[in-house]
Amino acid sequence: MVAGASQIDHLDVLRAGANESILPFRVAAPSTVGTYLRLFTFGHLRQLDAVIEAELDGAWKLGLAPKGDRPLVIDFDSTIAEVSGYHKQRAAYGYTKKLGYHPLLSVRADTGEILGTRMRKGSANTQRGVRRHICELLRRLGRLGVTQQVILRMDSGNEAEATLVELSRLGASFTMAIHANAKGAERIIAGIAEEAWTGIDYTEGGEAQVAEATYKGRRLIVRRTRLTGAQAELFPHWRHLTFVTDLQGSATELDAVHRDRARVELSIRDLKENAGLAHVPSGKFHANGAWLAHAALAHNLLRHVSYLGEITPAKTMVVGSSLRTRFISMPRRLVNRSGRLVLRAPARWPWAEAFLRALELLAGPYPVPI
Repeated sequence: MVAGASQIDHLDVLRAGANESILPFRVAAPSTVGTYLRLFTFGHLRQLDAVIEAELDGAWKLGLAPKGDRPLVIDFDSTIAEVSGYHKQRAAYGYTKKLGYHPLLSVRADTGEILGTRMRKGSANTQRGVRRHICELLRRLGRLGVTQQVILRMDSGNEAEATLVELSRLGASFTMAIHANAKGAERIIAGIAEEAWTGIDYTEGGEAQVAEATYKGRRLIVRRTRLTGAQAELFPHWRHLTFVTDLQGSATELDAVHRDRARVELSIRDLKENAGLAHVPSGKFHANGAWLAHAALAHNLLRHVSYLGEITPAKTMVVGSSLRTRFISMPRRLVNRSGRLVLRAPARWPWAEAFLRALELLAGPYPVPI
């Protein structure tokens, strides 16, 4: 999966040629891996969650832990993992009208690391399992040594009073989108005075403003947008986007914080773009849950190697496909020189300097297998 595998049969890429002679492990046959995945039960999936936590713990101890002087922002989102055929256990049609599964993911906003996963059946409501996932996530963060403020950002699919109550009980801050036409919200928005709206930067040909109100005893931040100029006749009315929060700060600041939630889509794209979640391989539900956990491990390993090897600057999101093209799928030839295996790479490879620097940096914290 780190190298771009999206199906079990892609293991044969690692088994081809002289690849196995430079790998510190034996590559199992695709049929063996298929059997391995089908042996998973729900309890085994919990053990895989512990492996994800252990890998995060190792990387964070090497310098990737969240900085204590700033909040840790985590984005919750779900996606549809589309499948083909009708023999996939618990695959079903959901709100997108596509056959597949509906996994839930929690993603660290600044690095794109996946902190937790949960495979769900395709027809699962977006809110299914969210509260339990939040409890498990916060316990995991405690074990990883996180002491600073934790902010959870969620879209309107997770809108539920019970979830907000649970967040307050657990002491986690939040921004949660709600439907602008929800019961009572539309009336509150209509009652905001015109002078209460503050203009904010927006794309060319458009206009945006934010204001604040109270909804069910909580702060309600409202952003409204519309087209201007020649296109204004197409959509002349304001479009409202709303969220509730318990954070401190002005409406403009909090709107910027919540809008930054769009970064989670980059992690989901990386999981699906020629990577583990591009294809869900098994007919067994728990086997596919194990596949999702392995995809999350590969996803995190890519990011940890990229940051620790200084391939990707801090505060910049890793793009998995670019990393694979430049550093993992680099054309090389294995030659035997006096009994010593040497890996020869192109002399004018554009990213050779970064590749060698990353090797040197990673050889420090990680022992190189001989």
